[in-house]
Amino acid sequence: MKPSPFIERVRTELRTRHYSLRTEKTYLYWIRHFILFNDNRHPEVLGNAEIERFLSYLAVNRKVSAATQNQALCAIVFLYRYIIEREIEDLQYGFANPPKNVPTVLAPAEISAILDQLRGKYWLITALFYGCGFRIHEALSLRVKDIDLHNRSIYIFRGKGAKDRYTLLPEALISPIQQQIAQAQLTHQTDLAEGYGSTSIAPALHRKYGKSLTDFAWQYLFPSTTRCQHPYDGYICRHHLHGTAFAKNLRKAVKASGVHKQVTAHTFRHSFATNLLINGSDIRTVQELLGHSDLRTTEIYTHVIGQRRAGTRSPVDNLF
Repeated sequence: MKPSPFIERVRTELRTRHYSLRTEKTYLYWIRHFILFNDNRHPEVLGNAEIERFLSYLAVNRKVSAATQNQALCAIVFLYRYIIEREIEDLQYGFANPPKNVPTVLAPAEISAILDQLRGKYWLITALFYGCGFRIHEALSLRVKDIDLHNRSIYIFRGKGAKDRYTLLPEALISPIQQQIAQAQLTHQTDLAEGYGSTSIAPALHRKYGKSLTDFAWQYLFPSTTRCQHPYDGYICRHHLHGTAFAKNLRKAVKASGVHKQVTAHTFRHSFATNLLINGSDIRTVQELLGHSDLRTTEIYTHVIGQRRAGTRSPVDNLF
């Protein structure tokens, strides 16, 4: 079904302001949902009462989390600020305060048990989470040119907050990374032989580096199993492995490992940071490796290890 001109106008505004494709999809989803909830009436005729009713519906009927409710509100604020050109003021519901949870952390033995259930690229991706502190998007979007085997470092291009940074490349992962590079090269050679070979890239970079997109250095370290049409520029390209494919394999591995914790890709990032602090790494170094803007974000890991650092003993241990 062809999108409405209004939705296309929102999409154009999002792309003009260089929002990520993931944010674009999320905002368009909530804007459509908001319009449908209000009987397909145009947002120009809607006001605070309709916005508050929608947010109440999400919280009470849909029982969404505080983070999801905030996400929907961000989409609506964008809609009114840049499309309707009207600020939302005196709203009864502001941004919800999500609970401040202490991160789930895995012990080294639990990490090993999960890794033992993984193979190939899924093993390597998980090992990179724990060995480098990557976010899932940062690991999956690595390109061959980002791997510096000589200097033992990995370059992260446009991490969270559009910030670039370097992180360490673990010695133990050099050989598996070399093997994965060889696999990616075979995939790329097949693409070239079939008349393709372009990698997916942001529109602004596509205009700048268009002729270089078939160079092997630009290819993803973890390429997708299929080619696709670029969502912005329309050319046939090969994107990186999708996060859902990794998540599916991780769930199976955790279940088979016997680890009884809620484990996601981000759990390994938490475990990376905690392990560094336990072993005496400076918190500023950990902040830099994780790509945190605010040291207070990194300090949450000191709560995880605080008990061990302070040598606190439970009263019940004195009884037995």
